[in-house]
Amino acid sequence: MSSPGEAPVPAGPDGAVAAPDPRRWWGLVVIALAQLMVVLDATIVNIALPSAQSDLGMSDANRQWVITAYTLAFGGLLLLGGRVADLVGRKRTFIFGLIGFAVASGLGGAAIGPGMLFGARALQGVFAAVLAPSALSLLTTMFSVPKERGKAFGIYGAMAGGGSAIGLLAGGLLTQYLNWRWCLYVNIPIALIAVIGAFAVLHDRPGHTGARLDVPGALLGCGGLVALVYGFSEAQPRGWTDPMVLTLFAVAIVLLLAFVWWQKRAPSPLLPLHIIKDRNRAGCFLTMGLATIGLFALFLFLTYYMQGVLHYSPVKTGLAFLPMTAAIITGSTQVSARLLHHVPPRALMVPGMVLGALGMTLLTGLTVEGEYATHVLPGMLLTGFGMGLTFMPVFATATLGVAPHDAGVTSATVNTAQQVGGSIGTALLNTLATTATATYIGSHLTDPAQQAEVTAQGVVHGYTVAIWWAVGIMLLAGLVAGLMVTARAPKHHLPPAGPPAAENPDARTAFEN
Repeated sequence: MSSPGEAPVPAGPDGAVAAPDPRRWWGLVVIALAQLMVVLDATIVNIALPSAQSDLGMSDANRQWVITAYTLAFGGLLLLGGRVADLVGRKRTFIFGLIGFAVASGLGGAAIGPGMLFGARALQGVFAAVLAPSALSLLTTMFSVPKERGKAFGIYGAMAGGGSAIGLLAGGLLTQYLNWRWCLYVNIPIALIAVIGAFAVLHDRPGHTGARLDVPGALLGCGGLVALVYGFSEAQPRGWTDPMVLTLFAVAIVLLLAFVWWQKRAPSPLLPLHIIKDRNRAGCFLTMGLATIGLFALFLFLTYYMQGVLHYSPVKTGLAFLPMTAAIITGSTQVSARLLHHVPPRALMVPGMVLGALGMTLLTGLTVEGEYATHVLPGMLLTGFGMGLTFMPVFATATLGVAPHDAGVTSATVNTAQQVGGSIGTALLNTLATTATATYIGSHLTDPAQQAEVTAQGVVHGYTVAIWWAVGIMLLAGLVAGLMVTARAPKHHLPPAGPPAAENPDARTAFEN
């Protein structure tokens, strides 16, 4: 019998008590390694982009596709990847995604032209869309005891939040001391280690091979997300009122509404609506999306500020992000992971978003003559710590109590919120920054001799305007978490032990092999 306040040991198919997998912590290492690879690849090429552009002869208009091709494929196909994981088996799709990601990385590193690199980055996104939901759903079924679950999701949340900053550091080191191509080649040994580890320590129940894949739902849902992300990415160079941008947004709305309509009628829906109808899960999805809108844009602005205004080298820029990474890891593993099974999730999410907003408020004080220690570091530390507080309970709460056959698609929805939020944030806030910069220069440039000085001031002004918008979005995320995420601490609403779990397979959150 379970002791008070702890999760019952899950029951096996025959009603007997199933012991936790003794290798679950090694499994966490493998899953965290794969998650780190997927997340850091969204930013690792940022610092390397100027070198890649020069080497392959990319135009200024086309260079954005090195980033966008990855995020479009990743964010647009995550729901499909999650459902495939549920149908085929999460361990199989996890290994398949790792191998495919390594192959795509090798193709990108060997690119001989822009088109080959863009295609390889898109292919990376496709396999990441298979890999990411498989990783999170494996973690969900491996850890159900609240205290262990808190630690596991703390580590996972740290990888999700800190991976982007680690990618910036790795990109700087590899670009400066080796070659931009190694920003892609580095994924091959990481994936190889993870594949070996997956075969050795990961276990999973067989997939639901008798079920059918919802192809119409996949086309509608993925098409709508791709159109939405693509529309935001094109809004920066074309303008918000450009006919193509407006058409993309209209197509996205139509496709996503059609997707919801179809999911109500599909015999095997891609995204069962009961997943997003749950108040706590919906609140977690919205909180994640809003939080990453500000976070991804912050990485972009600070990278350009440190290299363009403070004149940092790629390596020094990457090193400058390390304190933020440390703050994210500290908030996730040392605070959230320890408190999650004692306090309601929103008691961590709301303060996390408030701290994130406070940190970004400090960053609105950036100036042309700014110093890293006084103008950048304090804001980075507060923002990172707030993100660490938030990400871990979001992942844990969004996937808590999900039926095993829905674990993959639920995990995919969390990752979709993260990727789509990041893509929208980069495009939206970058457009606001560019517009504010142009307005500032136009109103302050009265003497051509002062053009360089006014331009620099205008660029920094654009960053601060966009960061103020990010502050508002962070506060909105905190409000959403406070109003929608009403779940109590996990120990208070665990499934009952004993026969009910054995009689109802969908109620198990077990370590089934």
